[in-house]
Amino acid sequence: MSRLTKQEKSWVFYDWANSAYSILITTAIFPLYFKAAANGAGLAGSTSTAYLGYANSFGTLLVSICAPILGTIGDFRGLKKRLFTFFVILGIAFTALLAVVPSNQWLILLICYVITVMGFGGANIFYDAFLVDVTSEERMNKISARGFAMGYIGSTIPFIIGIALILLSQHGILPLSVTVSTQIAFAITAIWWGTFTIPMLKNVQQVYYVERVANPVSTSFKKVFQTLKRIKAYRPLFLFLIAYFFYIDGVHTIITMSTAYGTDLGISSTNLLIILFATQVIAAPFALIYGKLADKFTGKRMLLVGIFIYIIICIYAYFMKTTLDFWILAMLVGSSQGGIQALSRSYFAKLVPKESANEFFGFYNIFYKFASILGPALVGFTAQITGNTNAGVFSLVILFILGGAVLVRVPETNEKIQ
Repeated sequence: MSRLTKQEKSWVFYDWANSAYSILITTAIFPLYFKAAANGAGLAGSTSTAYLGYANSFGTLLVSICAPILGTIGDFRGLKKRLFTFFVILGIAFTALLAVVPSNQWLILLICYVITVMGFGGANIFYDAFLVDVTSEERMNKISARGFAMGYIGSTIPFIIGIALILLSQHGILPLSVTVSTQIAFAITAIWWGTFTIPMLKNVQQVYYVERVANPVSTSFKKVFQTLKRIKAYRPLFLFLIAYFFYIDGVHTIITMSTAYGTDLGISSTNLLIILFATQVIAAPFALIYGKLADKFTGKRMLLVGIFIYIIICIYAYFMKTTLDFWILAMLVGSSQGGIQALSRSYFAKLVPKESANEFFGFYNIFYKFASILGPALVGFTAQITGNTNAGVFSLVILFILGGAVLVRVPETNEKIQ
């Protein structure tokens, strides 16, 4: 970190900041807390799961649909930072509210959660686009990878604290109820997110922009339609987005459904949490390794390496039978998930014009979010017709092969959209 500029460090620390939300709220604690609250209010388990799924889909869909317009507005002078700040405050404030909403108010909890999803997703549109403002093209691979690595490391600290509070309360070691301990974990998440966002708010400024116009919203709508036409005409970027859609769908599906695979193998929830923690730890150094190797061998080649490793993961998953197999699978995932996401972000940033980075990252965000649809459906359909979860995971090979095949066709170019 000592070799990074103040702007680069501040940008990287936002990954450290918001990753607490990803693991504690999205993945580990809130889903269990909400289900307990909803079930305690008399909702069936399947109903509460459905409501949580609808909440995730609604919040994500709303941000995704608005992403190109928000991004285009953010390209105007001075607006990128304002929009980023608005969404960050929105996400942090409603994460903090989760800590004070009574546990029997499941509907209010769900509404607050939807708003946190919107705040988190909206802020990330502008955060990713700030990459062009904080560093040079030559350093983008390194800085993007450093961000993901710091995110993996940073997320483990509040994760350990939150899980420890809950487990110690469950065993009567702490004089707190599990509900109170969970609410404290939510508060810790909000404080962590807010505290480590301060460097970003203080030191990172919009360097590349377009001048403001009289009607920025209507102008943004027109600009989005113009961009759609230009994207189709610009082969490298258009091909990359298609490739990204397929392979990142496979990556996300493996991450989000990993606990389901483990449960089907009979692995206990405690062991699953330990494996999740270990995966986070190993992902950090490997994200850095991908960044360094990309500078030597190009980002495209390292993306293809990551895709190849995921193909191996899918094949290995078909023969998975034991807890040891699951550990091996998790370590393979940890070796590549951060690297492939970091290099995708930096590769895309090099293709887009800097003064319109927000707009294009809005489209990037759409592909990122909508890439969470096909994979789970493919796994579910395959598992259902075969009666074998392992076969469902194996079916994801299709997505990685398609993504790799399209990525190979992306020309090596530094040309920008004009």
